[in-house]
Amino acid sequence: MLKRSLVTVFAAVLLASAFVVQAADVDTALRQAAKLHKNGDTSQAVRIWERWAGQGDIDSAYNLAVIHHHGDGVALDYAKALHWYRQAATQGDKFAQVQIGLMYQNGQGVDADQAEAHRWFTMHRQHHFHHQHEPRMIAWRQQALALIEADERREQAVVAQRDGDRVVAELRQRAGLPALTANRLLAANGY
Repeated sequence: MLKRSLVTVFAAVLLASAFVVQAADVDTALRQAAKLHKNGDTSQAVRIWERWAGQGDIDSAYNLAVIHHHGDGVALDYAKALHWYRQAATQGDKFAQVQIGLMYQNGQGVDADQAEAHRWFTMHRQHHFHHQHEPRMIAWRQQALALIEADERREQAVVAQRDGDRVVAELRQRAGLPALTANRLLAANGY
């Protein structure tokens, strides 16, 4: 049993270190691609970005979309730009979602379609709407509202008490009666 647990732990550590190495590899590769692109070797940068985009890297897909969208070192190609934006957007990249929305709004590489543009502009918000009907979310919202209302009632009671004490003090002063000391005030309020 202990041996099996150790093997499991070792496998988990090995897997985690593989992810760290891959993350370091992709960061290094993306820096290299950016330098290559900046220095005019866009074809080599594209090969690096395509390799990592093919493995699901959002930043690589977004970079490919941007260069094709603006013809930056490659031929202007809205279809390729849309392809790469979609790859990044479907993995949750908000900037890619907005760019697709703009392409639909402006009719770049697609027929102008305001409804489709709006769908892409608001996609990141739509993703979370389903949570509002979950019983736990409803209960949490009700609990939060109850706490807020209770806090507001306490604040209003404190303000009302303070205002009431001020009004009583002003009336006592106008009537020529002595001001209540703290002890007298407590006694007058039944404490």
